Amino acid sequence: MGSSRRRPQPKRLAGKLLAVRKGLGLSQTQMAKRLQLKKAYTVVSSYERGTREPDLLTLLRYARLAKVPLDVLVDDNAKLTK
Repeated sequence: MGSSRRRPQPKRLAGKLLAVRKGLGLSQTQMAKRLQLKKAYTVVSSYERGTREPDLLTLLRYARLAKVPLDVLVDDNAKLTK
């Protein structure tokens, strides 16, 4: 059961999350509040740098804020429209 393999991660996710926040005209702190995150801008910053990946519910909140389907955020072949 306990596999040491990591699941595949989208390569463009961090850039898309940054684009969503900037497209909404929000600071990292404002975005964290909109996403209902407790650790404020530090968590958003780590998502945008790609050092940490948001959980599924946080990704869903990003998608809803951006008004895009969730798969647009996680599919490297899908383009995020403005």
